Amino acid sequence: MQKENTTRRWLAIAASLALAATAPLLRSQALAAGGTIRIDARAQGTPFPHFWEQTFGSGRAILSLRDSYRKDLHSVKQITGFQAVRFHGIFDDEVGLYDPDRKPIQFAQMKDATAVAPSDNAGIYNFSYVDQIYDGLLDQGIRPFVELSFMPKKLASDPDSIHPFWYHPNVTPPRDYAQWDAMITAFAQHLVDRYGIDEVSHWNFEVWNEPNIDFWRGKPAQASYFELYDHTALAIKKVNSRLRVGGPSTAQAAWVGDFLRHCKEKNIPVDFASSHVYANDTAKDVFHADEVIPRDRMVCRSVRKVHDEITSSPLPSTPLIFSEYNASYANEPNVTDSVYMGPWLATTISQCDGLTQAMSYWSFSDVFEEQGVVRTPFYGGFGLVAADNITKPAFNAFAMLHQLGDRRIPLSSDSALATRRSDGSLAVALWNYASPDGTGANYTPPPASRGPSKTFTLQLTGVPADASATILRLDEDHGNVIKTYDAMGRPAFPSRDQIVKLREAGRAAPPEQASLTAGSLTLQIPPQGLVVVILGSKAAR
Repeated sequence: MQKENTTRRWLAIAASLALAATAPLLRSQALAAGGTIRIDARAQGTPFPHFWEQTFGSGRAILSLRDSYRKDLHSVKQITGFQAVRFHGIFDDEVGLYDPDRKPIQFAQMKDATAVAPSDNAGIYNFSYVDQIYDGLLDQGIRPFVELSFMPKKLASDPDSIHPFWYHPNVTPPRDYAQWDAMITAFAQHLVDRYGIDEVSHWNFEVWNEPNIDFWRGKPAQASYFELYDHTALAIKKVNSRLRVGGPSTAQAAWVGDFLRHCKEKNIPVDFASSHVYANDTAKDVFHADEVIPRDRMVCRSVRKVHDEITSSPLPSTPLIFSEYNASYANEPNVTDSVYMGPWLATTISQCDGLTQAMSYWSFSDVFEEQGVVRTPFYGGFGLVAADNITKPAFNAFAMLHQLGDRRIPLSSDSALATRRSDGSLAVALWNYASPDGTGANYTPPPASRGPSKTFTLQLTGVPADASATILRLDEDHGNVIKTYDAMGRPAFPSRDQIVKLREAGRAAPPEQASLTAGSLTLQIPPQGLVVVILGSKAAR
């Protein structure tokens, strides 16, 4: 996930939250009426690939060997178009890949035979855990999005320079680029040998993580990162030119223009550009400007910034992947654990459409230990699934938005998104955005009112006047496990019986059934509510 110099970053967010407290509320009040939305089901529309649900982030690599991680992976795979997962630390020492002092495996003499020769993997490189990690993903139909990080201690230029994360990755450049190149070559070659180039050519290899903040201690930061990228990209392409490599994987939508100019000038291969942003990043950090950007606008303004940098660069056709995004980089229970994520996600998808090839939500699961061992199931974790496989409102939001079609129908609303599905049916998302309750990591129960409800009236042409409709809801009273958790008194360590109740409470609300009346349907949506309406397959094409 995105992280910065911890002290500076937390001070910045406290200041920005104080300034921004009223802006989203005023905007949501201005939009409170909802109004009439006219939809022509016969409109041709534009392609609408599900860019927001193709890739998810997760904690460090070694966590993927846990049963709880794999259960959550399966749960999210079932409700999304999940194709790839990205995590940190495939080179961390706990994975055991690199050790130049490792002694070769001793092979016993066989009777009437010569000694068995050790394989190439019997010395410096040990792919045992790497294989278990990637096999576990592929077994569930998920490909790795390979973040090439962090530095093995015995290859680090400063073995004692570690990041403050609980698992303490080393974030320094290699002490010897020849050894780094050899490791990258061996790693990529092993993957091709094990899985085949036809499979691995679909993977993305991303060089490092957020080198513009405290995940990289090369000096100067940008020039030394470019050196790392150059060596890595050339080593990967030497194994096979079909392998996809990119960067700079920066925090706060930074460096992409400079990175592409560098690659062009130095003739360094690049197959995609990547960056990160979080909705509570500050305009000062992302845009170097003194303004307040609301939480529901920051992500896609940042995506557009990078998109425009690419189109004006010497490599204007480079695909853009935002390999981390979320509504918060901090642990804010009133944000990432709450129903707020429904309208936030819907409005973000609506705004970012057409600007990026893919966006990787950070993260799919709260099997996650960057700040240490999880101490309570709802602490503002980044995942869709809390500890003990309890699904959050964000999980239900992704499930609902997965129902959207692959062609977008134009609308004149910033609180609605209409699509046509492959079977000819329509799927329409409607939401009532309201800013999060409270600020920071301290949980406060939701207020009696977050603002007014919105009343939407859908007026449809090109469908039967009495067409049937299926209505999916997420709000305070639908698909919201937090309401039950609050009623339990928010136990830090729920009992097994409570876990069963929480799992049940986290399920999506049963769908409602309705019909159009004279081509019209009226719906009321409470603040922080999300609705998806599916209109039967008789819709005209």
